[in-house]
Amino acid sequence: MARSKASERDDRRQLSRRGLIKWSLATGAALGLARWKVFEVLEDSAGTALAADAACQPTLRSVHIVAGNGGFAWFQLLWPHNEVAAARNNQFAFHAPGQETLAAGTDKVLTLGPQAPWKNLPGRRQVSAFMAGSNETHTNRPTTASTLMNQSIFAVAASLQSTNPSVIPVIAVGDAPYGDAPGAPRVSRVGSADDIVGLFNSAASREGGLLANTVDADLYTAHYQALIGLNRAAGRSTQLKTYETTQKAAGLLGTNLASVLTPTADDMNRYGINAGTRANVADLGKTLMVAAKAFRLGLTSSVIVPAMRDDPHGAFNDMGNLTSTVTSLGAVLDGFMAELDASPDDSCAGASLADNILITIHGDTPKNPLNRSGWPDGTPNNANWMYVLGNGYLKTGWHGGVKADGSTRGFDPATGAENNSQANATSNATTAAVAYALARGDVRRVGDFARGVEYSGIVQPQQM
Repeated sequence: MARSKASERDDRRQLSRRGLIKWSLATGAALGLARWKVFEVLEDSAGTALAADAACQPTLRSVHIVAGNGGFAWFQLLWPHNEVAAARNNQFAFHAPGQETLAAGTDKVLTLGPQAPWKNLPGRRQVSAFMAGSNETHTNRPTTASTLMNQSIFAVAASLQSTNPSVIPVIAVGDAPYGDAPGAPRVSRVGSADDIVGLFNSAASREGGLLANTVDADLYTAHYQALIGLNRAAGRSTQLKTYETTQKAAGLLGTNLASVLTPTADDMNRYGINAGTRANVADLGKTLMVAAKAFRLGLTSSVIVPAMRDDPHGAFNDMGNLTSTVTSLGAVLDGFMAELDASPDDSCAGASLADNILITIHGDTPKNPLNRSGWPDGTPNNANWMYVLGNGYLKTGWHGGVKADGSTRGFDPATGAENNSQANATSNATTAAVAYALARGDVRRVGDFARGVEYSGIVQPQQM
């Protein structure tokens, strides 16, 4: 069906509005402004409606940790299966029998290893663990637990987050998977945390190009006025006479953000990273540091990061090294959350970045939780699972699990009740629930990607 000229004009205007918001946030970051000040300038120069679009994000930000080559096994030492830990069997692949605790206030039982992060979160915001997907031993790009009706949950997340103003919508580190989903933006790929810093340098000029092509005359005027207002708000003693293009602002953005985004020695201390930290844990920690800074500046909405990839078959042969690794892994996750919690979220009055984040952790194989000898790759019933920090939108605790007798249990997506289903039967429900959390409980937006998928029993109902 042919589209009307009015409809096409409205689309162009909407894209221009988004471009203005993104550019203004990026320039504000370069000038060292709080985002609320950017919104104030936008309101003065472009009107209340556009400022409201910038100030309210309908979708959570997200970090997706993808562990490959057997490295996912480390995470089950942080959040072990309930019966595995409760058995206190020193032949099982849990390193601290008798030292486990239970999270308080969760919807279902959640066992915490002694090094588990986020222990102080309230029960409604604790980790949700879902039996989901199949064992995919020795791949760095597992998919069975992260696919929603043949779409990647990472691309679904980025598509949902397209309503959030950000300079670069989604960043993938290394060969971390991204995939496809309707409306998903193109992923920006970098090699490491250091390269994320460089990415924004080059992105600035591209963002300038976007605004140089603004087709709406009123928005172009607002763009010009916003830059003047931002310079005034920053308290600069002099102002540029003209702004024929945004290239100079883009160069300023690149120059300033490099120092703002680069991890510091203080960051390393807060995340518990030192000379003795294993390289793969340190790499994860550095990426999370940069992600937190980028979130704070409104530069991106999603980061996909590979993790571990060390195939730890012999981990239980050296308990000192194992304990050190698990301790460091928990510490970097705690450091990340602490930084988010200490950072006000200028897009939501009175909230911190920690209030508006979703984290997923999954991998190729979690290894057999019932056998620490050689820590075999195979899992009972070929099962896999995913950990999700859903920030109050998901039912928390274990949904299904591996039992001490070697059997596995699944769950009914309609009720959340444990049953005999296999993990690969609940993958769509799990990823649909992730989409639900990302969309802050907006079932209409989830329906664009998960039509017909039942997940109501594993999410927290929201008043819309």
